[in-house]
Amino acid sequence: MQRSRNIVLVALAALLLAVIAYSQNPDELPSAPSAVIQQKAQPAQQAPSPSPPAEASSAATTPDQGTDGKQEASDAATTGVGVKEKPKSGSEESPTIVRTVNEVSVVFTVTDKHNHYVKDLGKGDFKVVDDEKPVEEIRSFRRETELPLRVGLLIDASNSIRDRFKFEQESAIEFLNQTIRPRYDQAFVLGFDTESEITQDFTDSTEALSRGVRAMRPGGGTALFDALYKASRDKLMQSSQTGSVRRAIILVTDGDDNASHVTREEAIEMALRANVIVYTISTNFPAGGRGDKELLRIADATGGRSFEPFQLTDVANAFAQIQDDLRSQYALSYRPANFAHDGRYRTIEVLAQNRKGLKVRSRHGYYAPTE
Repeated sequence: MQRSRNIVLVALAALLLAVIAYSQNPDELPSAPSAVIQQKAQPAQQAPSPSPPAEASSAATTPDQGTDGKQEASDAATTGVGVKEKPKSGSEESPTIVRTVNEVSVVFTVTDKHNHYVKDLGKGDFKVVDDEKPVEEIRSFRRETELPLRVGLLIDASNSIRDRFKFEQESAIEFLNQTIRPRYDQAFVLGFDTESEITQDFTDSTEALSRGVRAMRPGGGTALFDALYKASRDKLMQSSQTGSVRRAIILVTDGDDNASHVTREEAIEMALRANVIVYTISTNFPAGGRGDKELLRIADATGGRSFEPFQLTDVANAFAQIQDDLRSQYALSYRPANFAHDGRYRTIEVLAQNRKGLKVRSRHGYYAPTE
């Protein structure tokens, strides 16, 4: 008993020191939540929160609410969030009741055997399996063709892409001009080499965004995972909105990280917790660079797509396909069976039924909340 108590005290002291160190130097990226849990659990011989398998990854616990297309709340996390109920008429002095809503939402796209988007499906055309158990009821379902966007454009500005940089900048600017709608969507621009720098914060001005892209200058190493982690944690997770939005990151890089403080999996987990879909565009021409597998893993884990252009001019086509993808999504929500606030990774599988040859692309799971 005394030994167990000492182990717990040592773990708590280590966690406190980590928090103090981060508060003194916020630029040093902390480990993702699951990494902290694992470090604490190992001395006590407890099973850590399982990480998603290499070929599957998690959906964030920040689902959109709504019933049959009606938006009921913001895009803040509805899994395990207290929802205030107003007192009934005639009982104004009654205390506010807080109840917990355990709903998970999944955003996904559907394509046919020719890889064309299928946009006319209904709730009855899908079934969901959560943690290997069929979901009894899909509580809400809607087509997300016009949802406001919050987009982060992350561009590798390291020495390794110097010879392709100008064309990538112009392709990115064209994407922003075609995608960001004034007074509706917003985007920010972040360039990264060894360090990350936001050259344009959230705005709906395509002119300002274009200036942000052109302000980048290539040079230095590549801290790709740090850039993804910080963009998810500091920008998209913190972005304010009054209704549901779709969060996405477009990552333009060769995938060859050589300077990050966090791992690839920690960066992916942070993107998932921020409810971010990541699209990657490889700058390895022709396709087949050693970083392409890293980019494929990141995109697949977050429900996005990985593009490997064969030549430089194909970069613009990749941006165009991302724009189509963002306007061709569905969203559904459900309540999992046997749900517990244990921080555990739970798998999700969305299956199309009634029509053959359809392919559903989504995140493959999520982390349950801990509170």
